[in-house]
Amino acid sequence: MVPTSRFPARALSLAVAAVSTALSMSASASMGNIGTTYGVMPIDVATAQSLSMFNDQVSATYYNPAALTRDERGELTSGILHADQELRSANPNANGDVVSSSPSQHVLVGMKTNLGSLTRFDHPLYLGFIAGVEKYGKEMLAFDSQTSSNGQFLQYGKEPLFLNLGGATPIWRGISVGVSARITLDATADLDAVSTLGGETSRERLAVNAKPQVKTIIGTTVDLGSTFCPENSCFLQGWEAAFTYRTKSSASTAVDSNVIVTQTIPDPGLSLVVSTIDSFQPETFGFGTQYRGENWRIGGSIEQQNWSELSDEFKDDTIKDQATIPAASRIQFNDTIIPRIGAEYDLNKNFSIRGGLAYEESPLKTTRNPEINYLDTDKIVVGLGVSATYDHTRLLAFPVRFDLGYQYQQLQERDFTLVDYEGTETDVTADGDVHIISGSVTLKF
Repeated sequence: MVPTSRFPARALSLAVAAVSTALSMSASASMGNIGTTYGVMPIDVATAQSLSMFNDQVSATYYNPAALTRDERGELTSGILHADQELRSANPNANGDVVSSSPSQHVLVGMKTNLGSLTRFDHPLYLGFIAGVEKYGKEMLAFDSQTSSNGQFLQYGKEPLFLNLGGATPIWRGISVGVSARITLDATADLDAVSTLGGETSRERLAVNAKPQVKTIIGTTVDLGSTFCPENSCFLQGWEAAFTYRTKSSASTAVDSNVIVTQTIPDPGLSLVVSTIDSFQPETFGFGTQYRGENWRIGGSIEQQNWSELSDEFKDDTIKDQATIPAASRIQFNDTIIPRIGAEYDLNKNFSIRGGLAYEESPLKTTRNPEINYLDTDKIVVGLGVSATYDHTRLLAFPVRFDLGYQYQQLQERDFTLVDYEGTETDVTADGDVHIISGSVTLKF
């Protein structure tokens, strides 16, 4: 006879397998998304997000929706992003030290338009959206929440559906405001089944539901010259400032299963409940400034990301299971400050080059996290990119713009202590290299 201690595992695997089939989940255990981990569009990738608060492309709906007002024309953009990563954990007891080398591959599409013409008021009202889907459009909810004995990196892996929708309008002398919604999915699954000792099921019932969760992003942009000296030139001409606020967000999955095992576990059966979060994005405050010259601009930004809230989120996560761990051993996170700087130069009216630099401190405070064994390090981010505008299109009324961005992330070495299920401890050193390339085509209308 099969020991009854195997039935919880059998039921759990059955439930998780059902949800995996329905939602196309894939391994990553990532707490990032393309917007903060890499950059949404090629400009964001190339400038290490240092100028993202002032970009007029559709990625503004995530970084600063007020920037949608910077260009009066409508826009249709499509692009791709490929992130190739080699994340290492030097462990003398393992065969090799590469923890993860699975790429993240996104297809992106976005649109911006002015809805002011729909009203009787001569006032612009811009609407924009952007969507990114993993594995070039094949996976909308691509994550796997798990524990690990070999270590797993906190912010890398396949990323779930990236979706933002927002609007903006100018309000007074160079001041614009915008608001957008970051949309994530909370997936739930209910499974009921009857199983024999051999694992053959009957009378199965599976209900899967994914409902959206809407989180707010608020932004404002101020053209200091237009605001304070609109009629005369002054030292503020060319200077701009931006402020943004993003509420915390995450994707989640909950599985509620009930399995009756013939002649072993009678009705009402064995009930198992699994709840886990993924792709957590912290509450973020951002401030940026830039100076624009005749054919160049330079600027930077500072972000405060409140990661400390993630410690409380894990208490309700049955896979990370922090509620049963002594308080002194629970995983802990720090709030972080991220500085970024970048520049852009127009070679002529058709070609532009840009670059950026950022230093991102790791939010992971604890270096000994039993069973979860998250790894995360400080990183240096460098980006480069180019834009080309093709004027002489025979069919289109406006020029076509091509953007290409490259980014390199160097993960600094950091020591961790891994603790497996039996309590065995192993000292490792985490580091890594990440290469990101992104391209897009933009049509104006």
